[in-house]
Amino acid sequence: MPSRVPNRPVCRNCDGFPVVSITTGARHSDDSRVLLSVVCNVCRGTGHNLPASASAKTRR
Repeated sequence: MPSRVPNRPVCRNCDGFPVVSITTGARHSDDSRVLLSVVCNVCRGTGHNLPASASAKTRR
């Protein structure tokens, strides 16, 4: 029997894309690009919003 997973709302700040890579324009010695990974500050890289009761407990 399949387990039921509750729907969690998608973070409205990052639209569910919590980690992005940004190129700096520089290149490594093997000619690949230098990238910076940036994580969404609101959802802390999960892509989902926490319920109001849970988020209040974790942010204190």
